[in-house]
Amino acid sequence: MKVVLQRVLEASVSIDKQLHSDINKGLLILLGIGQDDADEDISWLVKKISQMRIFEDENGLMNKSVLDIEGEILVVSQFTLLANVKKGNRPSFIDAAKPDISIPLYDKFVKCLDDAIKTDVRTGVFGADMKISLINDGPVTIVVDSKNRG
Repeated sequence: MKVVLQRVLEASVSIDKQLHSDINKGLLILLGIGQDDADEDISWLVKKISQMRIFEDENGLMNKSVLDIEGEILVVSQFTLLANVKKGNRPSFIDAAKPDISIPLYDKFVKCLDDAIKTDVRTGVFGADMKISLINDGPVTIVVDSKNRG
């Protein structure tokens, strides 16, 4: 699994010009699910995301987690994070999981993250044409890949 974490002051998802979900201060998470992703990827990412210290403390240092600030989270599925661009100019998405694999993993990721931060995680709609709006705070944008735990 690959995620793009964006520290935001606010973020929202609209579908067919209608607001679907929105959050205030917290994290916008774009989530890409690969063919070989499994429950252990979810567990590792949820722990990493919920404890990652990317919010400023009283001294302006990134020492606080989304848990510490009681921030909100918006998760949006994004298979294009798994794009392979090694050949040619058209991205290949062969590494992205098909919906029969990715939808249950997406749902489980959201549920586990919801349990970890003890608040309602907001979401987009899997497979929908979504319009994402955000005010990136910092800007702070971090890419985390569960296959690179090193």
